[in-house]
Amino acid sequence: MWDQMLPGLRLKIFMTVLLGVIYPLAMTGISQLLFPKQANGSLIASGGKVTGSELIGQAFSKPEYFHPRPSSAGSGYDAAASGGSNLGPTSAKLVRGTTKMDDKKNEVVDFDGVSLRIVHYSLENGISYESSVPMAQFKNPDGSLDDVRLIKAFNAEKSPLVFTPKAPIPADAVTASASGLDPHISPDSAKAQVSRVASARGIQVEQVNRLLGQFTEGPDLGLLGESRVNVLRLNLALDHAFPVK
Repeated sequence: MWDQMLPGLRLKIFMTVLLGVIYPLAMTGISQLLFPKQANGSLIASGGKVTGSELIGQAFSKPEYFHPRPSSAGSGYDAAASGGSNLGPTSAKLVRGTTKMDDKKNEVVDFDGVSLRIVHYSLENGISYESSVPMAQFKNPDGSLDDVRLIKAFNAEKSPLVFTPKAPIPADAVTASASGLDPHISPDSAKAQVSRVASARGIQVEQVNRLLGQFTEGPDLGLLGESRVNVLRLNLALDHAFPVK
């Protein structure tokens, strides 16, 4: 019996040591030697502190920053809950959004929806629009939009709210990526935000455009993928070149 078992046992021990110890250590050592930045997460440091990774998106909402594409990963850009909404293009929830009751019985946004994202994107970036109902009716006393009322208006059975921008809205500006962690936006989405960023920082549009051009990446090897802009890297460059006073 042992004559039959020992060869298999020796093979198991050998393969465990080879593939479970030697191979991982060898790959780790080679990657640290040849590609240390990528092996350690492509981290970006600013002012001596790590501010994030160029591979994972972050939430930027202030007007002086370029905003990333929406995220459905956890509460947003959660690397521990990477994923999309899994809603199809004909989904009413995806298009119009939904609300829910929280623990305190207050109605809150459950899923914002593409329609609401288009409203915010248009108003934030000064894009002209037509609306079946004046947007002033959906504003809170502090001037912010009441997202719950907007979602309910989009879902109204008799006369749903119709909001139509007068300029094309880049798809990535109002839809989340499959991972929810996409660190890039399209050049078109970035260009639509230039005026807002320049105004918030008190600088010229041309200055922002020049910086945007420096951080616009072309397709890999000139063929793979599309042109893109890394939001974190661009926003850090903005803070360095044109700090907010």
